[in-house]
Amino acid sequence: MYARTATVAVAVAATTLMGAGALLMSTVGTQTTGRGAATAGHANTGTAIRTVSAQTSDAKPGAPVIFAHRGASAYAPENTLAAVDKADALGIDWVENDVQFSKDRVLVVVHDTDLKRTTDVEEVFPDRAPWAVKDFTAAEIARLDAGSWFGPQFAGTRVPTLNQYLDRIERNHQKLLLEIKSPEIYPGIEKETLRVLSRKGWLDRNHVKNRLVIQSFGASSVKQVHQQRPDVTTGFLGTPEVAGLPSYAAFSDQINPSYTSISADYVTAVHALKGAHGKKLRVNTWTVNDEATAAKTAGFGVDGIITNTPDVVRKATG
Repeated sequence: MYARTATVAVAVAATTLMGAGALLMSTVGTQTTGRGAATAGHANTGTAIRTVSAQTSDAKPGAPVIFAHRGASAYAPENTLAAVDKADALGIDWVENDVQFSKDRVLVVVHDTDLKRTTDVEEVFPDRAPWAVKDFTAAEIARLDAGSWFGPQFAGTRVPTLNQYLDRIERNHQKLLLEIKSPEIYPGIEKETLRVLSRKGWLDRNHVKNRLVIQSFGASSVKQVHQQRPDVTTGFLGTPEVAGLPSYAAFSDQINPSYTSISADYVTAVHALKGAHGKKLRVNTWTVNDEATAAKTAGFGVDGIITNTPDVVRKATG
């Protein structure tokens, strides 16, 4: 999914800085210094987070599940641990992220297939145009500042590896909607993604049943995940024609389209089919960031809404 968040982020971040600044500044340090610092910085927010989570459990029946798009990316730099922690502070269980391969085939969490928009790569490596993710080693990517573009308070924030990302959301007791980004340029990324998930304990019964969905715009990629791990819940990103939905249902449990491409009739057509695990196909739509659109989209009967502003969407729908 692609939705540039910087403009809205700066505006919203300014209004939330007093309430969230301490938490988010602590997360900048954690990406550099490790999880010990993260635990210390997070401790003071534990009670507040539990309170918010308790409130969200009272969501009205049928309210869509809220997914924090690239973390709470309206309030912190997308796909970073700071954005994950902000979603946690807001009481959001599900976070969405993007994974790609570095040059040395380490899975890193970043959206664009180049590093220009969300890091200082052009300054650190001025002679490495076009600055594609696949042309940099994980160690080189780890040197980049992935926060200053969003706001000076996030200076020094790093691009996490999938390993680091999984550690953080495990610590936060969050759930993961993981997107395999541009699989056509990363042969074998499905197998490696599953290998890392397995090594980190994310393919056990509890995680697979309750806390993990893998999605992609690449139908063949989703098929590969389903073939390699038939127990894992999968989603296809896009809006297939209604007539073609049965073919996607053979390997997907979700059809996850842009909100601009759907209607109540389309959602009904998806729900009429059973997915790869014999349950009703679900619809999680993206990227909805304002109350009016959230209410309208929820009215279509979608199962989930993916958003940069999860608190706003929750208020409008729950």
